[in-house]
This record gives sequence, C-alpha cells and structure tokens, in this order.
Amino acid sequence: MHVAVLSDIHGNRHALDAVLADVDDRGCEEIWCLGDIVGYGADPNGCCAAIREVARVCLVGNHDLVAIGALSSEQFSPDAAAAAAWTAGELQPEHRAWLGGLAPDGAAHGCALAHGSPRHPVWEYVLSPSVAEASLQAFDEQIALVGHSHVALSCAKAGRDPVELEQRADGDELLIGARRWILNPGSVGQPRDQDPRAAWLELDPFEGRLAWRRVPYDVEGAARAIRDAGLPASLADRLPLGR
Repeated sequence: MHVAVLSDIHGNRHALDAVLADVDDRGCEEIWCLGDIVGYGADPNGCCAAIREVARVCLVGNHDLVAIGALSSEQFSPDAAAAAAWTAGELQPEHRAWLGGLAPDGAAHGCALAHGSPRHPVWEYVLSPSVAEASLQAFDEQIALVGHSHVALSCAKAGRDPVELEQRADGDELLIGARRWILNPGSVGQPRDQDPRAAWLELDPFEGRLAWRRVPYDVEGAARAIRDAGLPASLADRLPLGR
C-alpha cells in the first residue's frame, strides 16, 4: 500500500494542487495530512475543502488552532499573527468546525502521527538529535511521522546508538529495516530547506519503503495571491527562496 504523507499546506492551493496531482500519478492509495492546512497562504477555504475530500487521516496544527481561536497567537511572529487573523476572518463556518474537531496527534497503520513532536504534538519542533532522542521515548510504534518544521528530514535510532538526523532531498529513498524512525515529509505550502518546490513523503508502511518527493508549482502565482489578499509581503517573498 502506498501512502502520501503531507504537512504544512498553509493555505497554498497552488502547491497543494501540484502535490495532489503527483500523488495521483504515483498511484498512492491513501493520503495522510499532519496539520497546518491553513496559515500563511491566501486560500484557506480551498485547501480545507481539498484535504477534507481526499485525506483518510488528518491532524490539526498550531496555525489551524490559532485561526479558529483555540490557541493564542502570542508565540507567533508579527507576520504569522497577521496571517492568522486574516485567515480567521476568511474561514467558512464549515471548515472552522471541521478543524475544531481534529486532534494534533494520532496513529494509522502502525505509525504514530503528530503535528509537532510525539511528546508535544502542537508546538515542539524535531530539528535536533537531542529532541529526537526525547521524542523517541514518547511513542511505541517503529515510525512516527511529524510536520511543523517545514524541513524534510529523517531521524533514525538503532539500539543504543546515537540518533542519526539527516535532511532529505528529492528522490531520497530508505528501507525502514529494524531501526526506529521519526520522519518529516517537509512542507507542501512553505518549504524552509532552501528548496522552493512543494514537498511530500511517499510511504509503504507494510513493505517498509519510503521516498521524499518534491514537486514544482506556480510559486509566483501563490506569491501574487498572498500580495493580492493584503497579507504581509514577506510571506510571498520567502516562497521562491524556500525559507
């Protein structure tokens, strides 16, 4: 079974449509979304509608929770807070209610799922070996899938050996083997690993195979939509830079 793992769409419908087309071309049978469907981009309702239609499993992220008023934006940068306030005003009631019914963590086909980290699923970033080591103690499954950092990466642990953390590029493939893993697909809508292409992860949880994918999309169209909506220009400026 092939699963497409998506995260951090952030209201970028241009990127989401490109990823969904690639997912379909590769014959994935299920889509799992790790949260932050809305946030920085100009089409929160379109992204919610698309994910509601195709995702078998969906988590809620911190930006989703702030946009529906379930969390404060006090930990956000000024531009992120402005985008959250704009999104809150744009969200249709049906999408607001749907986001409010989602959890920030869960499980599917023997994989642990969390938006942030397995021990702190809303806010914690898994970007260092020390955080990965601590997070590996917070779930029992062999694999945990996380988002939130906007960086495609893998964290591998074999026995008592130190965690191996690696940033992942387009086409990187792995066999799960006997090690335990924390895996991040990267961001669909706002990558921060110097590659502006939309990111996702192709996973076969039964055969133990996975591959990171990157998809080109209309970055300028997404940036123009942000500017046309009156959102902070920095959110548009960063898209072509992948940061």
